This record gives sequence, C-alpha cells and structure tokens, in this order.
Amino acid sequence: MEMVFLGTGSAWCIPEHTCDCAICRSMTQAGEERTRTSILFRGSESILVDCGPDIRAQMVRNHVTRPDVILITHEHADHSSGLDDLLAFRRSVPREVWQPIPVYATDAAWTSIENRFGYLVGSLIEKRLAVPGKGIQLSTCRVTPFKTFHGPSAPGSVGYVLEFQHRGDIFKVSYTSDFVSLIDEPPCVMKPDVLIIQAHWFNEPLENRPFHMSFQNAVHYIRQWRPKNAAYLVHISDGDHVPGDPANSYLKKLAPKDPLAHPIGTPYPVPCCRDQWQAVVDKVCGDHEIPGRVFVPWDNMLVPLFTDA
Repeated sequence: MEMVFLGTGSAWCIPEHTCDCAICRSMTQAGEERTRTSILFRGSESILVDCGPDIRAQMVRNHVTRPDVILITHEHADHSSGLDDLLAFRRSVPREVWQPIPVYATDAAWTSIENRFGYLVGSLIEKRLAVPGKGIQLSTCRVTPFKTFHGPSAPGSVGYVLEFQHRGDIFKVSYTSDFVSLIDEPPCVMKPDVLIIQAHWFNEPLENRPFHMSFQNAVHYIRQWRPKNAAYLVHISDGDHVPGDPANSYLKKLAPKDPLAHPIGTPYPVPCCRDQWQAVVDKVCGDHEIPGRVFVPWDNMLVPLFTDA
C-alpha cells in the first residue's frame, strides 16, 4: 500500500497565474506547483480522496487507473468538480462490463454534487452516503467519516479515518481535509499511524473568513492526536503576509493574528517555497517539542505505507 499526493495546494493552485507576490515568485523561481489537494491510496484496493478540477492531469502524471472507491470530503469545487473527468474510465471499456464507481459523501454534500453532476449518478458513479461516526467497510479498509466545520458554505464537510488491515494488525490514517475546527474529536482520529492535515496558512490570520486550518493551529491537533509515524501538511496556499512584500495588500493576503514564534518570542519567517516550508516546520517542531516528524509533501510525492499481504 502506498499513498500518492496527487495535489497539495489550495483552491486556486499556486503559484497563481500573473501573481507577483513573494510566495508565487519564489515558487515560480523554484519550478514548483501545487495543484488542488487530492490523495490516492493505492494497493490491492485503490481509494481516491477528493476529485478536483486538476484530476485528469494528476491521474496522467501518476498513472492512475480506475479507483475502486472515491471519498469526497465536502462539496466545494476544488474537491468535487473533477468527477466528469472520470468518464475516461467508462468510455474505454466494453459497455457490458462497466460497473459504476462507488462515491461516498455526506447527504449535505450530495445535495450540491447532484445539482451539478446528477447525470453521472447511476452510470459513471454510484451514490453512497458517508454518515459521520458510522463505519464503511471496504474490502481491505474500514473508513469512518468524522464531522468537521468548514464554514456555512460547506455543511457536508467531513474528514475520514482509514483503517487498513495489514497482517492481522491495523494501519490507521486520519485525514482532515478542509476545516477550521471540529464539532467534536472522536476517539477514532487519535494516535493514527499517519495524519494528513490541512495547513492553508503558516500563521493563523486575524480574520479566518474562509474557515481553513493554519499550520499554527494544526500544531494543537498534531500534539493532541500524536501520529505514530508522521504528519503531512496539505492544502497549502499563498495567503500569508510575507513581511516587506508589497503584495500584502492583495485581496487574498490575510494579516496574522499573532504570528507563530520561537519560545523566546521571535516570530518564525513565513515560508515561500517547499524547502523553506520544511525547514521552518522542522524548526517549529524542534523548538516546541512536537512529537514525531511533520512533512511538507509536494505534488506527485509517493509514500510507501506497508507491503500488501
């Protein structure tokens, strides 16, 4: 079993087209790109989590074959609007052998998804409900949705705990998707082998109007949930203020509430590219004694989890 970070960026991808902010300039110079966040668990069973507008290019780059199951975390376009591109799988097999792909989402999320993609239900995809707290048994994995709060525009928002059966034991992954807080913290999210958590900003903004998680606040969940192997940060954006950058006046830029700082009080530099992100995250984790490793993945990064029995 391996996980592939198909995309690790925010709703608009970064660097943004025509943007000259410090973050976009740094990423362009480094030849980096973060497309919309999506992840694939690939082994004897293939599970795709979210299906945004970049999914075709992501699948081509990573040689993705038809997924066995799709989990949709919420109804926003950057997480669900690529469903149409999955028609490539149906169009390339004999009509009589095709079976629709099971797609799980909450009832509230389906309301939005069906308004746009109702014509796919029953032919390309099979509608299935993800109910927070109610386990979903797949062939090699048990999936438990848990309710997350991502603001009033995403009433169907959930994260997923995936428990893979491996040699008589359980390998657990907790995946948060987009959120600013949890309705509660169900026991199943605690002590995963791997935690995948949103870090839309480095610093928590003064006004969190899009209801996203910053790395500054994600530190609390990493401490609380104590992943055994590693935590990975996804959905990274270019919305942080970078000190001295004239582009801090741009609409997308949000001033920090109280910048993440060293224990003696010196704020950490705002990272602008992946190497900077990893270096600063390593420093924060060391200074604040955060358990385990925290990684900043890149698009197309492949992480082996275990050998399928």
